[in-house]
Amino acid sequence: MKATVMYGAGDVRVENVLDPRIVRPTDALVRVTRACICGSDLWPYQQMKPTPGGRRMGHEFIGIVEDAGSDVRTVKKGDLVVAPFAWSDGTCEFCQHGLQTSCLHGGFWGGELDGGQGEAVRVPFADGTLVKLPVAPDHALMPSLLTLTDVMGTGHHAALAAKVAPGKIVAVVGDGAVGLCGVIAARRLGAEQIIRLGRHADRIALARAFGATDIVSERGKEAVERVRELTNGLGAHSVLECVGHGQSTETALGIARAGGAVGRVGVPQQATLPASIPTFFANITVAGGPAPVRAYIEELMPDILEGRIEPGRVFDRTTNLDGVPDGYRAMNEREAIKVMITN
Repeated sequence: MKATVMYGAGDVRVENVLDPRIVRPTDALVRVTRACICGSDLWPYQQMKPTPGGRRMGHEFIGIVEDAGSDVRTVKKGDLVVAPFAWSDGTCEFCQHGLQTSCLHGGFWGGELDGGQGEAVRVPFADGTLVKLPVAPDHALMPSLLTLTDVMGTGHHAALAAKVAPGKIVAVVGDGAVGLCGVIAARRLGAEQIIRLGRHADRIALARAFGATDIVSERGKEAVERVRELTNGLGAHSVLECVGHGQSTETALGIARAGGAVGRVGVPQQATLPASIPTFFANITVAGGPAPVRAYIEELMPDILEGRIEPGRVFDRTTNLDGVPDGYRAMNEREAIKVMITN
């Protein structure tokens, strides 16, 4: 089958690899119908050291179950399923408490396992990982349902970590797909004012459509000052940090008000959280991490199916597998917000 393999920074190839097969009775084989490129895929695209064997790519996909192991009970051949970006057994201590990204027996797609940017995937612990979808593969809602694999759930996780609630002022740092979904999540949870930090016109327009009330295009200290102006000098109750850079994290901490909260979901590109004595004395809560999106799928899916939210609008380019390398280039050069892959 065809699959995406990254061999180093800027070196993405679509190659023929071995077809996946059932290895354990808890496995399922899924033929991928839709996948996508994630903003977090751009970190290795920019920084990965050359490796002879390459690395399988992709952690967001929807597909059709082609086969299932003898112990699989919740899905069967022919089912349309969504796969969270982390696979999990669904039974360990952490899974039982809705933290599937810390599953004692789970892991993440790619690397030694199949990646979602391919024709098929072996899914370990199918019962704990996959969620059956109640719509046909060609349904118009499929792009939005695809966001349940990562970006919509991650934006929601950021909002929960930042303690978004009705009547609160929310600021979203990051103009990628996760930040855009963070705007959706903040509005869904009842935020009164949503300040979006970003400077690209297409992303600003989408953020406003999703519910952003104010746009801040400045960066660094100027951004902090502008957010303070918009909040009577107090800062935001809730800040969603959806980038992972040192500057974005410092900005997020700088625009949070005393007693506020920062939800961090941007993959950190620095080893430590920047030190901030003012943040400490302001009693600002910092929480977050890789989103356990499996815990949120059943909650968010009805809002998509009933048309209350449309996170699939973050996809502004579609390609097939052969076009994936150019999709990476387009996202890296900010020609595209998020690229969807159809098989």
